[in-house]
Amino acid sequence: MRFSNQARAFFASIIVFSLLASLSFTLGQSRRQPPTSIEKKNKRPGEAPQPGEKTEEPLPPDLTGKPQEAEKVTVTTQIVNVDTVVYHKKSGQIVTGLKKENFSIQVDGGPQTITNFSTPDAPITVAMVVEYSKWSERFGRAAGGGWDPGTYEVIRPVAMFLQQFVKPPDDYVSVVAFDLRPTTLTDFTNDPTRISQVINLLLRNYPAFRETNLFDALKFTLVGGRGDSVVLEDSKSEKSDFGGLVSVQGRRRAIILVASGIDTFSKINYGDARKIAQNAGIPIYIIGTAELFYKKYEMFLPPTDSLTGMPGRMTFLQAKNALGTFAKETGGAYYPVTFPGELPSVLSTINALLRSQYSLAFNPGDVHDGKQHKIKVSVDVNGDGVVDDKEFVIQARQFYNAPKPDGAK
Repeated sequence: MRFSNQARAFFASIIVFSLLASLSFTLGQSRRQPPTSIEKKNKRPGEAPQPGEKTEEPLPPDLTGKPQEAEKVTVTTQIVNVDTVVYHKKSGQIVTGLKKENFSIQVDGGPQTITNFSTPDAPITVAMVVEYSKWSERFGRAAGGGWDPGTYEVIRPVAMFLQQFVKPPDDYVSVVAFDLRPTTLTDFTNDPTRISQVINLLLRNYPAFRETNLFDALKFTLVGGRGDSVVLEDSKSEKSDFGGLVSVQGRRRAIILVASGIDTFSKINYGDARKIAQNAGIPIYIIGTAELFYKKYEMFLPPTDSLTGMPGRMTFLQAKNALGTFAKETGGAYYPVTFPGELPSVLSTINALLRSQYSLAFNPGDVHDGKQHKIKVSVDVNGDGVVDDKEFVIQARQFYNAPKPDGAK
């Protein structure tokens, strides 16, 4: 039987259409299908892990706390903690054995009732924040005289404090190094072996970047956030959550900052960093690392930063002012170390101050005005009813910022 030309064309079109449909179905089946698992690749802090998922080793019971959102800088509790150290103005002798009745607190000139009081016998938790950048290496060459690596200027105080003043098993320490961004070298630990690993890690490596984002590092250490994973842990994740010192409760807390004070381009500014430090209520003890370099080369430095990025005299002066302000407003102390021989006495002084902190607290009431309030602590050492503020130095935080009214942005 012979088909007409129209019939042949009709059957040919049917065959072509069938082939195209079959090819389209095959390609559709070979495409990558979306995942069917409901597991999130990136979970928010606090979400429960999925079955079979690897979880991080929990912290000791008294150090547990949820990581804080980095953007939250407001006071979230009505209790305001004030860590206080008292020492004689002329002799520098630290006063011990004081009781709750020896202290009084005023806020904006009004007396406050001390609701909590503890003597200097609670365990201590310290976060060491170390500037580890090309600038710290260059500034340190002035102290080493060309014989020692410049990084020794920041490694020496870290190593001396970790080895001599951290006393396991009650004391805990965390080490955060920063240049462009903060990196947690070790989370809170009291293991002497791990502490030695931190020191060796700093000695074996060299700074990678010149920039130093000090304000971001302080914010990260105080309120926590998401940063680079702990270096000394075999973590498969590049990022991990760090709770910050504000999540540590029931312990005396402090930051030891080893830095030049220069900030290159942090995401937050100086005013934001001050507010975060004021709200945290954690004393910051600072060892300045650029003092000898500035004294030796001040006459050769330009007034402002040069085109090559070399900091000018104004930058160094601003850095010293910022470090002094952080220390003063938080109840800490600032030590611009000029020579390496000063370090033992400076670290001994810092350790003595840390071990002599009285922990006070008061309830400011239902204050939600979003304003800054001035704190003044007075002491009556001999208990005669007359304050001895002229004879003694009371080292304590100076401000707290009240939360904003309900509904305010």
